[in-house]
Amino acid sequence: MRLLDQDFELFLTQAEIESAIALMAGQLSEDYRGTCPLFVGVLNGCFRFAAELFKHYDAPCEVSFVKMASYQGLTSTGIVETLLDVSESVEGRDVVILEDIVDSGHTLQHLVTHFADKNIRSFKIATLFYKPASYHKEYEIAYKGIDLPSEFVVGYGLDYNERGRELNDLYILKNS
Repeated sequence: MRLLDQDFELFLTQAEIESAIALMAGQLSEDYRGTCPLFVGVLNGCFRFAAELFKHYDAPCEVSFVKMASYQGLTSTGIVETLLDVSESVEGRDVVILEDIVDSGHTLQHLVTHFADKNIRSFKIATLFYKPASYHKEYEIAYKGIDLPSEFVVGYGLDYNERGRELNDLYILKNS
């Protein structure tokens, strides 16, 4: 499959991805039963992940979103900008960050710093996709859906220059 100037090949099917999300939702439901956590999705990539997660999450919760930017083309710029922030009060709350993918950890580092002085009761990170060989930050990822190799991927909410988010499956850069 070709997107703009790059070729990609199928890596994971929608069924495989959604099965991993259902398992994660079950674990989150169990861990947060009796509370009302605030889930904070990181846009734009997490929209598919969040929508599928909440089909299976069966406990009270609230949902909000932030928007960060750090990618240009195939690589992270290393500079993270906050484009949209949480409008709800997070003080005294259990906050779960929903990331589409944890790769270099630059966005995650920015989020941890951003929420550090907000008097949150608990702070955990849940990611659909995780690249263990690329992640070298000290922040624990409490919930991981699927481990990936370090290659560039697109689909299921992830993009290549804003293209490919609508793809139901996950594709990996060909010959990477």
